[in-house]
Amino acid sequence: MLNINKTIENGKATFALEGRLDTVTAPELEKSLKDSIDGVAELVLDFDKLEYISSAGLRVLLSAQKTMLEKGGMKITNVSEIISEIFEVTGFSEILTVE
Repeated sequence: MLNINKTIENGKATFALEGRLDTVTAPELEKSLKDSIDGVAELVLDFDKLEYISSAGLRVLLSAQKTMLEKGGMKITNVSEIISEIFEVTGFSEILTVE
């Protein structure tokens, strides 16, 4: 189960994710991002309430990162210890901007 709370204003989109980003929910986030990032220069993913991320979720992040590099930038905030560890192990902490 994944809840996506998004706010878009002045070219900045913030997606607050709650729950699990996995094989089942990753396509939902991917679609939501695709539908929302036209005209957006900055994308913020708030992981404050994200409990888990799988390889499918990581793939969506990578795709969003590639798209946003052309438009402006993307950062991930409020990353828990568990997800931070996943980023470290997979090398994603080197690719993504995590604050």
